[in-house]
Amino acid sequence: MNPTELITRINKGEDLHTEFKERLIHTDDLAASIIAFANTDGGQMIFGVNDEREMIGLGDETDHVLRFIDNIAFNNCEPPVTIVQETVRDQKGRIVVIVNIPKGDHRPYRTNRGVYYVRTTSGRRQASREELLRLFQSTESFYYDETSVIQSNVADLDDKAIERMLEDITGQGFDIAGISVERLLVNWHLVRETKTDVRARPTPTLTGVLFLASHPQQFLPYAYVSALRIPGTDISAEPYDQKHIEGRMVDILHDVLRFLDIHLMRPHKIVGLLPEARPELPVVTLRESLVNALAHRDYTISAPVRVLVFDDRVEIRTPGKLPNTVTIESMRWGVHVLRNPTIYNVFLKLGFVTDAGSGIPRMIRVFREATGQELILRMEGNEFVTVFPRSSML
Repeated sequence: MNPTELITRINKGEDLHTEFKERLIHTDDLAASIIAFANTDGGQMIFGVNDEREMIGLGDETDHVLRFIDNIAFNNCEPPVTIVQETVRDQKGRIVVIVNIPKGDHRPYRTNRGVYYVRTTSGRRQASREELLRLFQSTESFYYDETSVIQSNVADLDDKAIERMLEDITGQGFDIAGISVERLLVNWHLVRETKTDVRARPTPTLTGVLFLASHPQQFLPYAYVSALRIPGTDISAEPYDQKHIEGRMVDILHDVLRFLDIHLMRPHKIVGLLPEARPELPVVTLRESLVNALAHRDYTISAPVRVLVFDDRVEIRTPGKLPNTVTIESMRWGVHVLRNPTIYNVFLKLGFVTDAGSGIPRMIRVFREATGQELILRMEGNEFVTVFPRSSML
């Protein structure tokens, strides 16, 4: 960074990615600030600038500051944070130290006192439980769908739902003969041993509750789909049909498809002497998108999947950012990263998905061939949005 760039940066003030320090701060505070940047989106700490955005400079302390910060990043952060420092001297000879802190590859980081921090626009704060779960999940060192739902027990699982699921899986060609139901549920991470103060007990996992509990929303109240038919093209309009769709995963999928079947048109094409009805939008693409929403959503976020039917489009909105390393462009080419591998594997065994990463490319191709229009994929805030344009002729 040259002096001109530094002045421009200072004039912008502090924000999510920038923090000013007039001089060195206490060891614990410095470690906390480094951790917060590494756990969030990276950024820069600039030493030698006060809160009034004035360059004070560090003078003869510059070398000591550089060594001190390096030592804190290595010894007081767990795991150590790799930083890059640089010095900038202005025309008056004032020297500032810029500490470049990247978004960490080994998140979540904590201080040597065991505290996790995240960055905010106003500084830093301790990470909440949900933020920690997302940080662990983003580095694939932890899969939230395999965690135990400790409020539940195996008696909350529906025996008929288990029987039906096993029949459907067998129908897909999986050989499970000779393996007990209890062992299958453990092998598929639908149930796991949970240690309590007294003893270990079998407890349904999040996936087990979602697929097999008598009423999953009793334990996971946000795990539903909000389906709305909204007149016009603006979400601010009052919906004239709204459904709060609950139940087990497969039942939710079928109920949402029924909602879409009610509210999407079925134009007729004359074939021979008789009219032949065809769906307005290809069902295979809607089903694929819904399965993706249920399988890949971020279950650490207390928000439902939303299905919005407008006059000109259908939107399927999935809570959570894209999994680590995945971009919109890479999805179009079939990049396949699982946020919830246990949920996905159950859908795979039930025949709803393949394991080839072909879902998004196939959706794009089928939708284009069926409608002549392009499927739209985008991120909006903390939601992944799939947009199905409706025909302007309808």
